[in-house]
Amino acid sequence: MMAKSISCQCICFFLSVVFIFVNLISCHNNKIELRHENHVALFIFGDSLLDNGNNNYISTILDFRANFWPYGETFFNYPTGRFSNGRLIPDFIAQFAGLPLIPPYLKPGNPEFRNGVNFASAGAGALLETHQGLVVDLGTQIKYFKKVETSLRQELGVAKAKNLLSKAVYLIGIGGNDYLTKNSTVVSNEEFVSMVIGNLTLAVKEIYKKGGRKFGFMEMMPLGCLPYIKAQNGGCCINGITQFAELHNSGFPKALNELKEKLNGFEYAHYNFFESVSERLNNPSKYGFKDATACCGYGEGRGVYSCGGKRGVTEFILCENPDDYLFFGAYHFSEKAYQQLAKLMWSGTIDIVWPYNFKTLFQANDQMF
Repeated sequence: MMAKSISCQCICFFLSVVFIFVNLISCHNNKIELRHENHVALFIFGDSLLDNGNNNYISTILDFRANFWPYGETFFNYPTGRFSNGRLIPDFIAQFAGLPLIPPYLKPGNPEFRNGVNFASAGAGALLETHQGLVVDLGTQIKYFKKVETSLRQELGVAKAKNLLSKAVYLIGIGGNDYLTKNSTVVSNEEFVSMVIGNLTLAVKEIYKKGGRKFGFMEMMPLGCLPYIKAQNGGCCINGITQFAELHNSGFPKALNELKEKLNGFEYAHYNFFESVSERLNNPSKYGFKDATACCGYGEGRGVYSCGGKRGVTEFILCENPDDYLFFGAYHFSEKAYQQLAKLMWSGTIDIVWPYNFKTLFQANDQMF
């Protein structure tokens, strides 16, 4: 009798453990499903300010690559293809959103697209002609996105893919290279800016057709005040180049208003990149920088584009602490600067990012807009 009683107790105990284990698995699966339902992916289109390594995998020149030392020296401890000493704006936005680092689209292997993907290419423009043949222009980036959309439909099914794409946030930052390389006198500056904005608008419409509804835009920064430009002008900004940025920043909000009127469910965050950079150029110490020049380069303000010594000019000077500088190289910001800018994009007030910030785009559901 004693043995039978012990055997019954063991069976009851075993069944209790199994019951608890099954319940734990069920709760865990429910939580996974909940996270999946609230999941918001991040898709990125742009140029070197956003490129996290796509140009490593195309046939191009070293002007449009950053896969050599000292790029990546402080965070990744190796060159990833990012034009900085560490992370870029998309890396921080992904971090704030609870996402892993978003992979470059062209990286070989079997990428996971459910979290999003980065299509940005250093040197790219909204216009096909900008550095044509050496970069992935905006139109081609959109073609790649369409391939991703097809892949997601095949993997998840039409309904789940549509849900993922409609909840995703689409970060777009491109146009600076178009303005920096404009040398034609055939069209006026105003007409040229309209061409760039027109191509940006077409890209948005193509993403919208595939289900995109939530967009984040970076306006132009004061292009004439880049270290590279200032180095050619005795350390002074060239206002004629910055005028392109001002024309763009004046015209693009009008294009966004038109999209808002025509595209049902279209929502966006528009980041005042110009003001954020101008503030730091004019008051670097206020934002923790010793200088508004570059950490890595040569000549006036280290504005010669020679960081790494592989772009024709072999001479370059590398600072001890990139965090002391607003820029890491002649065209691109330090990781510290990118982090500050990303924080403003994520949770900034309406005077710097409007009508919504990126945090709102990521956390909002359809009923909130």
